[in-house]
Amino acid sequence: MERRSISGHSPYEPIMGYCRAVVAGEHVYVAGTAPIPVDGAAPPDDAYEQMRLCLEIVGEALGRAGASFEDVVRTRVFVTDPVHFEGIARAHGEVFRDVRPVNIKLIPGWNAFIEQLKSPAHNTVKGVHYGVSLQWGPNTLLYNTQKVKPAPTTWGALYDPANKGKITVPLNPIQIADAALFLSKQRPNLGITDPYELNKTQFDAVIALLKEQKPLVKTYWSFASDEITAFKNGDVTMGAAWPYQTLTLQADKVPVKEIIPKEGATGWADTWMIAKKAKHPNCAYLWMKWVSTPKVQAEQALGFGETPANTKACPFMDKIQAGSCAQYHANAPGAYFKSIKFWKTPVADCGNGKKNCIDYGQWQSAWTRITG
Repeated sequence: MERRSISGHSPYEPIMGYCRAVVAGEHVYVAGTAPIPVDGAAPPDDAYEQMRLCLEIVGEALGRAGASFEDVVRTRVFVTDPVHFEGIARAHGEVFRDVRPVNIKLIPGWNAFIEQLKSPAHNTVKGVHYGVSLQWGPNTLLYNTQKVKPAPTTWGALYDPANKGKITVPLNPIQIADAALFLSKQRPNLGITDPYELNKTQFDAVIALLKEQKPLVKTYWSFASDEITAFKNGDVTMGAAWPYQTLTLQADKVPVKEIIPKEGATGWADTWMIAKKAKHPNCAYLWMKWVSTPKVQAEQALGFGETPANTKACPFMDKIQAGSCAQYHANAPGAYFKSIKFWKTPVADCGNGKKNCIDYGQWQSAWTRITG
């Protein structure tokens, strides 16, 4: 039987003669884990943070052992006082709760997904897949080629007083991320590295920009059809959009064009997930396997006006609708995908060890105050 030791960072391992985990055949055994930071600092004060740290340590060991949280069959937690149960349960639930981990080995089409959608932050946590990507799309800058000259190259056009009354943007709190992406390039001194992870100083700067934009906006759109109508009627000449609006307007002979501005763009992606208590998980896997195949991805992409995650869908798209693969950027080079910051839910955890980022609840409140 194969036996392999996985060492951790505890200074007591060589003293007491143990290691963080042991791989024995097809099994991985993880030692009791205490909330000791890698740098040897004191443990966090509250039970929730201690549990989170323990799970991070366990998750790292599992990864080195070639496993993940989706392979776990039992956990055991020792609690010194029942009063700490709620915090511990919350941290434990963040890893193991309602959504069933997905075994991507059962979904062959996953191997042909664009790299950015194989294990994106919005459906993969610490190496564990809780969903399988379906379709995606960039948030582009759309403009009327006859009325907007010279052609815009930056998101700054949507914040330029010269365009007052000609602008439309989505009625969505995630629009804050678009403004944050713009400021990350225009004001590098703010130190914005992720438009979804903003500390208070960064967040305040973004909100100030959006407040300045408010009087410039002709309309905030809730549905793609709202923006399409606004462009058709000539009510607006530029706005944040999706490729669907662009192609629909072009098909109706409206002189528009879309670009990914020099700052890059945000983007969205859909995911299939399996409920933890699904009555027929095998059927769910068969569905995800089928819906991830190239032909089906092509059909649903054109049916919904989105871009497939499977890179092999292009020939099927062009067969159904000539030129659609390029129109929906399904065959775009890697640099195109790298310029897109896909949506993810803003949380207090900044991803750098700090917990001072503004969460989505505060994004929603701020957005309501701006647009209301």
